[in-house]
Amino acid sequence: MTRVRKDCTLREWGLSLAKRIGSRKAKVAVARKLATILHRIWLDGTEFEAVPAH
Repeated sequence: MTRVRKDCTLREWGLSLAKRIGSRKAKVAVARKLATILHRIWLDGTEFEAVPAH
C-alpha cells in the first residue's frame, strides 16, 4: 500500500480500510487478499490483469 504509487483497486481498498481500522490491520488484510488472488491464479493457471482505479 505504501511503496506502490500506481493507482489500483486493491491499493485504494487498502487505503480506505486503513482509515477505518488502522494501517497495521489494513496491511494484513491486503496481504491476505493478495495471497488469495495469487493462490487462485496458481490453481487456475490464469494470468493476472491489474485493473486501474477510476
